[in-house]
Amino acid sequence: MNTKTAQNEKGKKGPAPSKKAPSPRRRMVRRRRGLRAGIIAVIVVGVAIIALGVIFFVNNSGGSSTGTSSQAGQYAFQVGSPSPGEPAPEIRLPATDGSTFDLAAMHGKTVLLYFQEGLSCQPCWDQLKDIQSHSDQFQALGMNQIVSITTDPLGALKQKVADEGLTIPVLSDTGLGVSRAYTANGYGMMGGSRDGHTFIVVGPDGLIKWRADYGGAPKYTMYVPVPNLVADIRAGLSGGSS
Repeated sequence: MNTKTAQNEKGKKGPAPSKKAPSPRRRMVRRRRGLRAGIIAVIVVGVAIIALGVIFFVNNSGGSSTGTSSQAGQYAFQVGSPSPGEPAPEIRLPATDGSTFDLAAMHGKTVLLYFQEGLSCQPCWDQLKDIQSHSDQFQALGMNQIVSITTDPLGALKQKVADEGLTIPVLSDTGLGVSRAYTANGYGMMGGSRDGHTFIVVGPDGLIKWRADYGGAPKYTMYVPVPNLVADIRAGLSGGSS
């Protein structure tokens, strides 16, 4: 054998050794690891879904521990002070119909008070117009009188109700005396200078029967559809919420 042939023979490689198949034990360990990873992934996804559900619930309930959800669950509200069962503070304010509204003179009747932000809040006036348009539904709930209260001057309010075609009396509380007595100015987006979106039912005995402060954080609701409002009042008066 010459030198060249020897080198060629030396350079030839034999067949590659076959890979050793993993043992049954290793296969089982790998399987278990894969199963464990899958279970962990399912748990993580489940926890994420639950967390999102909690966030959604909190957002739709107004995020307040003192709040009460409306019957339809769409318009959350808080219940401020004075609350149901307490005497309604005195109200004696000039009204857009030229009279002076005196709550004490309404003894024996049921009155719905609507505290609202006033001239700077068009949705508040839309709310009042819808209440007026569906006054029969509020009468069916036993409401004998509906009045709205804002902190705007009487002259400007008279012009506004004329422009909006409103006959429901709107009371002028420029000094915020009544608004503060009812803490209605604590549930709006304007700080304490204006009222929020508060409804209060005062019964024939002068006690508050139902209250809903819709205008508080975090949603600062400035309009509640009449069907929802009526449902909330009905539920509150029947003991379904307070």
